[in-house]
Amino acid sequence: MKYDISKQSAPKMPNLGKGTECIQILLSQVSKDMREPIVPMLFPVLGAHVSGAEFQYPDLSWKELCGQMANLVAESGGNKGQFSNLVEAICHDFRMHDVEELKKLVEWQKQIKTKSANKEKPVRPDVAFWFPPSDVTSAAFLQNAMACEALGERTQFLNMPEVEMADRMCGGHKQISQMMRNIYDRQRAGALRATADGVTGNPTLRANLTISSTPFATRKFYKNDLFNGTFGRMVFSYKARTSRDGRIPRQGRYNEEFYQKLNGFLVRLDICKGQFIVNPLNKLVDKLAGDMASLADLTDDDVLWDASKRALVSAWKAGCVMWILNNQTWTRAMSDVVEWLVYHDLWSKMQIFADMLTLDADALNTAQRRGPKNMLDDLPNTFNEAQLEALRTQMGKSKEGANAQLRQWINRRFITRSVETGLYTKTNEYLTGTSTVTNN
Repeated sequence: MKYDISKQSAPKMPNLGKGTECIQILLSQVSKDMREPIVPMLFPVLGAHVSGAEFQYPDLSWKELCGQMANLVAESGGNKGQFSNLVEAICHDFRMHDVEELKKLVEWQKQIKTKSANKEKPVRPDVAFWFPPSDVTSAAFLQNAMACEALGERTQFLNMPEVEMADRMCGGHKQISQMMRNIYDRQRAGALRATADGVTGNPTLRANLTISSTPFATRKFYKNDLFNGTFGRMVFSYKARTSRDGRIPRQGRYNEEFYQKLNGFLVRLDICKGQFIVNPLNKLVDKLAGDMASLADLTDDDVLWDASKRALVSAWKAGCVMWILNNQTWTRAMSDVVEWLVYHDLWSKMQIFADMLTLDADALNTAQRRGPKNMLDDLPNTFNEAQLEALRTQMGKSKEGANAQLRQWINRRFITRSVETGLYTKTNEYLTGTSTVTNN
């Protein structure tokens, strides 16, 4: 494990090397303080340009690149608005498409108004918006999902500058959880819906979604959805409050040269069709799954374990996007980014919600922890079971779980047990960082 997510400082993003040129071009338009927080937000936007392609996940299921959702979290005045500027740049081709679609709709509405009551009304044209307005209603969202499905199974992309806008899209806050789970899992809407022209449908929800919000608004919005799957499906990217340096961050100019470079990459996304297996990426995710299990064992944290499963899927989809952008080839630098995305997502979740997450996944607690604690690090190199029991009690965990945790640590070769003394000793592999999980 390269990253220690128990610290308050964010996991440092790796150098963007070969294969990440598109990400580098996009970040050239962003101030330095926003580059790391914005990187996880880019993949839902870029992934919305891919339709007609499926990728095989390590579990042998086939997944499209829709269903990607990410939430940028920073204090008010924390430069979150830079991301919306970048979204407009990436989706400028969507905007041009939607302008033409809107013209069709406006013309149809004019014809409706000019027809007398006893004359046959013209049929509503097939219209699908790829980049709907951020204040879209639930009915409009579902109607557009039907149109996108009928006109080539396209993915619609929505960028919401405020998290509360998701309520409007989902039809109210009580519907948030079901709608977001259906979007993430590429499910149908779940019920027949009536549209303005009387057509009913139950469309497959192919959508990618990005949200920007403050920490307070984020905690309030998700507080009832931390244990029903919604929390894990959303990628969070948290920017902590920075020092008061008195300098205004500089953004890019979005000039013609930038758009020429960007368009070359967007074309690669648009033309990607078919079924693909990216073997190096799948091998990496298999390895990261083992790391997540080890991290969960070191911290004895089931909430972290559950969240990590979908963090892997989200990072894997980001890897698929990078693979397309890099002319369908894989590099070591891309592996480094995928790995960082997993830990950055989990770190962000813990920074925002740590005190709201239960240790037992059945009630809220006031642990006030800022991240999952590696208990083995807090024990001496040689220790007994009673010392672990005391540490677990101090952290609000039951001491009865100590024996099972010790067995897991032995199984993962983090420690050994002396039959003669009954004492446990950290292995040289663990101390030197050559075991399954190492620490910074």
